[in-house]
Amino acid sequence: MKPIRLISRLDIKNKFLIKSINLEGLKKIGDPNEFAIDYYKKGIDEIILIDCVASLYGRNNLTNIIKKITKEIFVPVTVGGGIKTVTDVKEILKSGADKVAVNTAAVRRKNLIKEISEEIGKQSLIISIQAKKRQDKWEVFTESGKQSTGIDLVDWVSEVIGLGAGEILLTSIDKEGTQSGFDLKLIKDVSKICNIPLIISGGFGNLSHLDRLFIEEINIDGIAIAHALHYKKFEINEIQKKIEDLNNNK
Repeated sequence: MKPIRLISRLDIKNKFLIKSINLEGLKKIGDPNEFAIDYYKKGIDEIILIDCVASLYGRNNLTNIIKKITKEIFVPVTVGGGIKTVTDVKEILKSGADKVAVNTAAVRRKNLIKEISEEIGKQSLIISIQAKKRQDKWEVFTESGKQSTGIDLVDWVSEVIGLGAGEILLTSIDKEGTQSGFDLKLIKDVSKICNIPLIISGGFGNLSHLDRLFIEEINIDGIAIAHALHYKKFEINEIQKKIEDLNNNK
């Protein structure tokens, strides 16, 4: 497998870092600036900041946080939540972010993907996809996992790639916050059709969970982790070493 980026995911509500299980039951953890700077100092590859209520209120509230964080952090920073227009993207990038992550607005108006990709560049565009198991398939959800769309996940992945997505952030709602391991079937199904960088999120809770990704040779580019880092279950260098060892043993 190719090198895998280790990414810290920070979900934010009203200026507080929060954590959930299955995207429900938000719990305050602390100051996102402090966590982000700590992760940077400890060698994280990238950071993702998500305003988890932005779509509900129709705005992204992270501008001040982005400006503060990016003064002290020099790894790629992605910002998501409440992004509805190319103008919103420009404002966030101007604040210091390197990339944006779009979910709800892309589902509501899919041509937004093409507009951002053509005007800003696909290198700055991540399409965030939240998926939940429905019988033998997966359905796309929006608004932080609250809104069912009826859209088939595999169909949506193919469509956003065609519209100009630069990367995909795939979150398993069923696994998010559970620390019970990755949804391997979900990831495998998406990775088979995904010819752009794929970041997975949801379920990491033990170093052994990484083994299955390598054993089954699932093609991913990054792992976004929240709970295990926020609660200091593992240090960043422990996870990175495990990934490096698995890569070396292939």
